Amino acid sequence: MENKWKRYTVTAALPYANGGIHLGHLAGAYLPADTYARYRRLKGDDVLYICGSDEHGVPITLGARKEGITPQQFVDKYHSLMKNSFAEFGISFDIYSRTSNKIHHETAQQFFLDLYNKGVFTEETSQQLYDEQEKMFLADRYIMGTCPVCGNEKAYGDQCEKCGSSLSPKDLKNPVSVLSGNVPVMKETKHWYLPLQNYEPWLREWILDNHKDDWKTNVYGQCKSWLDGGLQPRAMTRDLDWGVKVPLPGSEHKVLYVWFDAPIGYISATKELKPNDWEKYWKDKDTRLLHFIGKDNIVFHCIIFPTILHSHGEYIVPDNVPANEFLNLEGEKLSTSRNWAVWLHDYLKDFPGMQDTLRYVLTSIAPETKDSDFTWKDFQDRHNNELVAILGNFVNRTMVLTHKFYNGKIPVYGNLTESDRELIASIKVAQQNICDSLEKFRFREALQELMNLARAGNKYLTDNEPWKIVKSNEERCATVMYLSIEITAYLAQLMQPFLPVAAEKTLSMLNLPKKNWSAELKGQLIHPGHQLNEAGLMFRKIEDEEITAQVEKLKANQKQVVLQTEPKNPESEIANSVINYDDFAKLELRVGTVTAAEKVKKADKLLQLTIDMGNEVRTIVSGIAEHYTPEQMIGKQVSVVANLAPRKIKGIESKGMILMAEDADGKLKIVSPAETVNSGSKIS
Repeated sequence: MENKWKRYTVTAALPYANGGIHLGHLAGAYLPADTYARYRRLKGDDVLYICGSDEHGVPITLGARKEGITPQQFVDKYHSLMKNSFAEFGISFDIYSRTSNKIHHETAQQFFLDLYNKGVFTEETSQQLYDEQEKMFLADRYIMGTCPVCGNEKAYGDQCEKCGSSLSPKDLKNPVSVLSGNVPVMKETKHWYLPLQNYEPWLREWILDNHKDDWKTNVYGQCKSWLDGGLQPRAMTRDLDWGVKVPLPGSEHKVLYVWFDAPIGYISATKELKPNDWEKYWKDKDTRLLHFIGKDNIVFHCIIFPTILHSHGEYIVPDNVPANEFLNLEGEKLSTSRNWAVWLHDYLKDFPGMQDTLRYVLTSIAPETKDSDFTWKDFQDRHNNELVAILGNFVNRTMVLTHKFYNGKIPVYGNLTESDRELIASIKVAQQNICDSLEKFRFREALQELMNLARAGNKYLTDNEPWKIVKSNEERCATVMYLSIEITAYLAQLMQPFLPVAAEKTLSMLNLPKKNWSAELKGQLIHPGHQLNEAGLMFRKIEDEEITAQVEKLKANQKQVVLQTEPKNPESEIANSVINYDDFAKLELRVGTVTAAEKVKKADKLLQLTIDMGNEVRTIVSGIAEHYTPEQMIGKQVSVVANLAPRKIKGIESKGMILMAEDADGKLKIVSPAETVNSGSKIS
């Protein structure tokens, strides 16, 4: 496929700096963008992969208020968490910036002034809701009331999270201020609007006429729906103190709308990275601009931001916006408010060195055309049955046999059979199919082609059984092993965009450098006489206990959120928790004495306790490491649920549970007898 582009500007949606990165974020934008950027670099292209933290907007101020810190302290905390998670996971941004940087504020303000001076904006005065106690206008998320569609009494001013309806603050029944709880009043305010309706003819030609065949159907369809419904002016400013200040006189308490300033973050990050030649990545018509996003950001990246770029006049607009659908978790919609999510920083702690496994699974189930579902069982199955049993097995068998038969030195091959020639042809077909699929943003399909090549290698080895003919037919054995190594070499090169850690490990074992896919990935990659390095396993097996622990963690996190959000009414809590005596009588509670304690490896919250129960000694794993050190636990008497069924936690069999009490600050305290008693004493 001939490449008409001189360079590529690849962006991934700027994540809000109000939490961590979860698997839905990865699957939606960052992993496909990373795979594509890696592919383009391997082709030898000039590519920039741009991202950064979106640090403005109402969710930031609400989060900071909830935590009792300043917005700047709030975004500093989560910017660091996200940046470090991305780096450890291996997302290959050329720059990960942030919208609180001075260069971003200056860039966004100048962009606004350019459009203002060109007469792009319309100035409108309107009545908006105002909190008299807080002395501020209320942004959509600062207003809560009853949804007119479903009756949910906790709908926000922009959306009802129960029924999903898009709303405006004026739609809500009985609106109140989230900040003070008071009923807001209407007050006059002035804002600058982007008249989107004036750009409908251009948008229709650009999207509906020019991109009908190459944009994803979900992206094209959503854009068409918006255009067919008629576009309305949208305010580009807000009455807030946190954000990029509106650079006009008399606008001291106004900031730029977050969806005006955030996408400009792609541009300011490029300026930060390449101060002397940033413009060619944003203004040269030979540059291909690509936005990788989730489907909830389609309207902003396909209609609002392109209109801003187009109305400026000097900037290119995106050539494609390969948006993904949503990733669900264990059959349910991901929810950060319910903590129904798998967080990247937690995954990296629980599965150290297994970045490629998550890359593989998320690419295999990528929600490219419809929502997909991540389950821990499927995660385990794909790792063990595909990465380990197919790809890892083939590479390991090939490397081990070559070392065993030829001391790791590539043998001279003999005459090729028809099946040998078919195998060689299949390598080229796989390579071409992978490239074609990546060009079309079909990452699942491309990964499947890679795995099909590994399957072909496994079948070739099994069918030819070199271990049986190594003595009786040396020439044939040498040919089979040579071609198996050749497949391994191609796999090592071709897996780089998908499995960069495994690719590097395999190339190291093969003693080969990375190849340029356009110029060097052709013909023989490895030649007779070449010396291999020592063989090693690519992947370890994932055990059942690890998966059980993850599922239990999900349930525990959700239960904790429920406990935290339930109204604190002691009388109703007692009434709702009544059980009968027979249920209580089933519990056997005894006092035990901790004789030894140590932290559980690779589990920050767990302690392994050795407890004297009088007539026996038990091991109990308890999630108290954030509240007690091992040294503090030794010698303490604890209350133990003694007849709880044993269960494995992090591979350790835990026989029982110790009782804890949680104080108002969330601190766990040991439930101990007031006076020292004999170990094993029954609690009644």
